[in-house]
Amino acid sequence: MQLVTPGIGLIFWMLVSFSLVLYILAKFAWGPIMKGIHQREDTIEKALEAANEAKKEMLQLKAGNEQLLREAKDERDALMRDARKVKEAILDQARAKAAEESARILENARENIQFEKMAAINDLKNQIASISIEIAEKLIGKELENKQQQLTEKLLKDVKIN
Repeated sequence: MQLVTPGIGLIFWMLVSFSLVLYILAKFAWGPIMKGIHQREDTIEKALEAANEAKKEMLQLKAGNEQLLREAKDERDALMRDARKVKEAILDQARAKAAEESARILENARENIQFEKMAAINDLKNQIASISIEIAEKLIGKELENKQQQLTEKLLKDVKIN
């Protein structure tokens, strides 16, 4: 039983040695350990604050990015509207130009058709006139031949009779 119950001397010396170790630790080790723990606490607290600040900053950046994205979309939409307007203006201008060009070509074609028609009519008149003259010449020629023949026959009769 002696092993289970320590003696008073042993307890005394254990208490003295424990007090001595406790004093030495308190004097030399406890301060630096506590100082290190406080520094670690401060470091952790600063890191948490920095993390919170970073989180806030990320939220602000995210909001800023969303705002920039909205502005970019609005600007893109505005550019698309402007491009559509420019396209419509160019198409309208091209249509108007094409209409003018087609009207001009049509007018030129009408004038050319009119000139060709007048030339064809003049040519036809000239041909009709020359054909008429030829017919008249032939008719007059035959009449003259007949009259000339009758005249010569009459002259021959007059000459024979005399």
